[in-house]
Amino acid sequence: MTRHPMACFRFLLLILGLVMAGAAGAAEALSLEARRQALGSLLAEHWQDTLKQSPEFATILGDDRYNDRWSDNSLAGSAARQQALIGWLARFEAIDSRDFPEVERLNRELMIGQLRDALEGLRLKLNLMPLDQTNGAQLQYPQFAGVVPTDTVRHYEDWLARLNAMPAQIDQLIEVSRAGIKAGLMPPKYLLEKVAAQCTEIARPAGLDSAFAAPLASMPERFPVADRARLKAAIVAAIDGKVRPAYRRLANFVTREYAPKGRLQPGVWALPDGDALYRYMVRNQTTTDLTPQAIHELGLREVARIETEQVAIARRFGYDDLASFRVALKQDRDTFASSREQILERYRAYNAQMEPMLPKLFGLLPKTAVQVSAVEAYREQEAPGASYLQGSPDGKRPGQIYVNTGDFAHRSLLTIESTAYHEGSPGHHMQVSIAQTLPELPPFRQQGGYTAYVEGWALYSERLGKEVGFYSEPLSDYGRLSDELLRANRLVLDTGVHYRHWTRQQMVDWFHAHSSDDEPEVQSETDRYIAWPGQALGYKLGQLRILALRDEARAALGERFDIRQFHDIVLSGGALPLDALSDRVHHWLKTSR
Repeated sequence: MTRHPMACFRFLLLILGLVMAGAAGAAEALSLEARRQALGSLLAEHWQDTLKQSPEFATILGDDRYNDRWSDNSLAGSAARQQALIGWLARFEAIDSRDFPEVERLNRELMIGQLRDALEGLRLKLNLMPLDQTNGAQLQYPQFAGVVPTDTVRHYEDWLARLNAMPAQIDQLIEVSRAGIKAGLMPPKYLLEKVAAQCTEIARPAGLDSAFAAPLASMPERFPVADRARLKAAIVAAIDGKVRPAYRRLANFVTREYAPKGRLQPGVWALPDGDALYRYMVRNQTTTDLTPQAIHELGLREVARIETEQVAIARRFGYDDLASFRVALKQDRDTFASSREQILERYRAYNAQMEPMLPKLFGLLPKTAVQVSAVEAYREQEAPGASYLQGSPDGKRPGQIYVNTGDFAHRSLLTIESTAYHEGSPGHHMQVSIAQTLPELPPFRQQGGYTAYVEGWALYSERLGKEVGFYSEPLSDYGRLSDELLRANRLVLDTGVHYRHWTRQQMVDWFHAHSSDDEPEVQSETDRYIAWPGQALGYKLGQLRILALRDEARAALGERFDIRQFHDIVLSGGALPLDALSDRVHHWLKTSR
């Protein structure tokens, strides 16, 4: 059959259109692949720069390439970081993430958010207040001595180089603090007086008794005798000749020049543009847009709810009200520690108790071990009751739970169980250990941390102990509720001092009226919230979000709800802003249906 010429022409146009469409589709596919590769390459480049610019972080992660140096914390270093952040932000924003897989789209979004937050912090000049009694730089250096690697001669040479560079680090702290004086950005005077005392205490022990000599206790016997003797002598000489004099110089600076100019009001509202500072800190620490007033009111509601549960326990013991029950507990010596070792033993026992229960709650399990150690003597006065330091991703250095055993006779035993689950498994240790090894995430997400997620998960984990049958005794459950009440109190106290202009005494009075916490904890917690605005808000806000998401999942899936699957979804994305966590759970529910 003969084909009409016009029909042949239309046929040719059709073929040409298909060819052109195919070519355009191929070009678009190549464009998408190129954009994905560009993001992956940029993330890798940024990560390597992060490790180089943050040598201490690299050391903690087991990367020893920069073990002989410290971060540049000088004013010039901050200015250089600011310019670098601007450059990184522009490069990540330039990548078009249209049609990216969800993980890669979120990688770009999270990175941009982190870069913007860091730039905002520098714009607000928060780096000009590097010293505080809870988490200040003066405490981080000696604590770091406990995590440096000690398995090769080179690692000791690296530590020696860091010790010799300590005077320059102290000079940077003084330089930055003086800039803070000029800018009117000053921590409270009474807290800086505590910093001066800490510096003096760190400088006091000589030679092998110094916290900076900790690596010498782990020097391998296999090292040549000459190297052992040489390194020991050089490290002791650096401690006594450089580190200790530098800390004495810092103590003198804080005592004579810095602390006298400290602010007299505890809240950051008293600083220049203080309200804006606090709003930034709240957003940064909670990853929400909640106002300080809304958070304060939520805290009041949570305090009332938890105290109602505690009243029910008090009545089981024959007390009509919570106040009289609290007084009775404070007078009962059996509820307080009898020794430092008793506190440590209980933490270890509760972590061991939880271990065999984890497979009932999780599919993902931690591969890194965890240890329990006492807080160093120079930190006892101001350190919290317990804290966690992550291990290395390869598992060679275990995670570390630091427990404050100071003033043991006034430390309650009732909250140790819940705190052990919070700091160990299924809390911080489990969450961090799993995140560090998630293969589909880039390193910045494996090692990332959003306070509301990280601390919210740890507080949520305290409750999991009850769900697997622990806290079986009424006093034990009262202790769990006391720990949850502490986190609810934080919503009230943090916003109280930094937003509602509370005095320190008002904070202490609130604690005494609405907690069973021992007195050392009341005092250190009060000072912690003053020194670290916003950080204490993340615990309760994160916990409440996770609980709400679990309720959603249980309602949506009914009999198909599996607590292990829910937990794995929450943990397998690494630490996330709370809205991103909600999106992740909602996507899982949508696909599960």
